[in-house]
Amino acid sequence: MSTFFRFFPAFSLILACAFGVRAEPRYTSALIEPINSFHNHGSCIVELPNGDLLASWYKGHGEKGDDSVKIVGARLRKGEEKWSEVFDMADFEGFPDCNSALVVDKEKKLWMFWPLLVANRWETAILMARISTDYNTPGAPNWTWQTPILLKPGDVFAEDVAAAVEEFKKTLPKELVEAYGDELAKLKEEAADKYTRRMGWMPRSKATVLDSGRILMPLYSDGFSFGLVAISDDHGKTWTASRPIISLGGVQPSIVPRSDGSLVAYLRDNGPPPKRVIYSESTDGGMSWSMGKDSELLDSGAGVEGLRLANGHILVVHNDAEKGRHTMAIHLSDDDGKTWKWMRHAERWEPDKGAAAYPSFTLASDGSIIACYTYTNKTDNPGETIKYIRFNEEWIMEGDK
Repeated sequence: MSTFFRFFPAFSLILACAFGVRAEPRYTSALIEPINSFHNHGSCIVELPNGDLLASWYKGHGEKGDDSVKIVGARLRKGEEKWSEVFDMADFEGFPDCNSALVVDKEKKLWMFWPLLVANRWETAILMARISTDYNTPGAPNWTWQTPILLKPGDVFAEDVAAAVEEFKKTLPKELVEAYGDELAKLKEEAADKYTRRMGWMPRSKATVLDSGRILMPLYSDGFSFGLVAISDDHGKTWTASRPIISLGGVQPSIVPRSDGSLVAYLRDNGPPPKRVIYSESTDGGMSWSMGKDSELLDSGAGVEGLRLANGHILVVHNDAEKGRHTMAIHLSDDDGKTWKWMRHAERWEPDKGAAAYPSFTLASDGSIIACYTYTNKTDNPGETIKYIRFNEEWIMEGDK
């Protein structure tokens, strides 16, 4: 590719579309910071309006049981190749701060959502949010407002869960109904309890902002083992809980708009075999969701991310194995996820040599795809960090080399 097109990818993309010429595959990658002995996980990446990239993740010696865990971040200035030094993004001292999710809304406010764990258990999480309008200076954004987001799933939540439990019983062999009878009954009881159903909702994937300005912050509960969406129609002043996204163990939803105006959520499979990426659909802007079903895509019980590209194609990233996180695949569909015509691996290791997990993917203003994820090396330089990659659709279509 010529120097001109290398430095003006957006112009190259316009010409490719205008003349039906497929762009040259492009890919670049970097470790945001050197591999280290800390646990670096739950990352998210966003492009800011000025073209800078901002990544966030939690860092510490553990997860829910480590009170020193905090959210950190780094910045890649537009036009530069080296990420900044790591800086703090959120730290409630004495409490674990975990998965972070970033988004810029229609008012150009930068949001960061994360769970603050009150008692070192996932079900004690409180959903926190911070806002910044001063985020273009080097280092961390200057946060101007912060609040817990307290959701109130109502009686319809309990009714949905009870109905789903009864439907699941019809599909399970008698011996499994008997084996899980007490657990299913407890699930119905907890859904009916006002306190239990209000606590423990956590983010993992990025928020989705619809053309209307509606913000959809997908959440999940390890206590209930299914998903929910926090919805705001007033730029984050107030939030409403959607009806639950229920399946056999589908958590950590990632929401993608489709060409017909509907939404699809792709979920991690924490349920019984076969282990597959689970999907659920919404036709009312995320307020209600169909029962989750298995897709054809393998999932080892690890984070899944979905993304709609500018041309309407849908991308899904997942650990394409029924066990382990040593392989991460990027699948691409040109028919709203009905079929997956192209696939390329972002990472492939021998099972005991390394891992990649919890991908965060988003679309840059120049049409390229930017991403970050947990990168674990178990060989010559053992440790963990967050890896950043940037590529175009043609790189996926090229397939594995």
